[in-house]
Amino acid sequence: MSNSASDRSPIPGTVWQARGRHAGTSSEDVLRRTLRRHKDGRILDDFAEPPVPQDTAGRVFEARWRVDGAVPVRARLTLPPPRDRADGRAWLLVAEAERPWEDNWPSPATMFWPDEDDVPWDHHHAVAGLRLRDINPLPEDDKAMRRVFRDAARGSWSVHLVVHEAMTPDERGRLPLARLLPPGLRHRVLEHRAAPHQLRAVNWALRDQGVEVPRGGAVLLPPQPAPDGYDATEYAVRSVFLDGSEPAELLDALRRFTALPKPAPEGAAEALADLRDNWTLLTLEEELARERGLVAMYAEALEAMTRSRDLYREAAEKAHEALAAYRDAPAPPAERPAPPAASAASPMRQFTRTFARLTGGAKGSRTRGGDDSDGVKGPS
Repeated sequence: MSNSASDRSPIPGTVWQARGRHAGTSSEDVLRRTLRRHKDGRILDDFAEPPVPQDTAGRVFEARWRVDGAVPVRARLTLPPPRDRADGRAWLLVAEAERPWEDNWPSPATMFWPDEDDVPWDHHHAVAGLRLRDINPLPEDDKAMRRVFRDAARGSWSVHLVVHEAMTPDERGRLPLARLLPPGLRHRVLEHRAAPHQLRAVNWALRDQGVEVPRGGAVLLPPQPAPDGYDATEYAVRSVFLDGSEPAELLDALRRFTALPKPAPEGAAEALADLRDNWTLLTLEEELARERGLVAMYAEALEAMTRSRDLYREAAEKAHEALAAYRDAPAPPAERPAPPAASAASPMRQFTRTFARLTGGAKGSRTRGGDDSDGVKGPS
């Protein structure tokens, strides 16, 4: 089976997903404290930490809550085994609602992680130095800038936004645009910021992406691979005012961009299947529904086994009947052996025939000769 991005299924509209890295220590304790605080505050309906195999250092956390007062959301955050303590702890989060996701719903990330600047849970999962909730200034070196775009966008779980400053912004303009986004987009967008003098360099670095950032504007990096009919110009914003006001044009582009049918990043399909198949935080109604489903499945399997057994028994009975009929039938009359086929005349047989003919001729000559001698009288 191919693992290329073009072969992966698109992300369902009911799913919210993110991936990052907690650069601090004691990631499990931070998660447990946050989940407990949200449950005590009735933000969450419940949470759980399902057991994992004893031979793994990974952890799993589940939480469920409701949005709009009635729409259930189930979410599962996984901490893979740590690779390097100095590098922090990677995490992967998938949430699924019972209807298509809306941007004004709370961010699932803040159900698990505290939404505080001093807790560094929002680092990029692959590229060091990039953060979801902060401005990420582009490097001065052109090649390093190009490498940032290439590494960040490869198989990324985030939406990458490149913003060019037309002029040096004031204090309000130096705040990240993420804080102005609706909660459902806030922790899915990673903002790259280009200084006023970097316009030519940033557009050179973006050539491989097939996009350009307008002066004083912004552009969204295309997904890899881009969907059919994708037009990069539709996701370029000509003006982004860095004055603390709501970027309405940028929000519109972001909403249209996130609504595109994009292939799930690597590992997302497995995480979603894990959420659906191994979910443990069930309500009483869900437990009853699951038990009914298991009973129905076992009944169907038993019925299939019974049908197979009956078919096997019927086939065996027919085979026994055929065998008995074969044994009771009279034996067919023996066939008379066919005479041997005449073989071609051999040299010995020809010699025998010739010898018999010669022998027969010699006997006839002697018989005729005797008769003549008896009939001749001698001189008197």
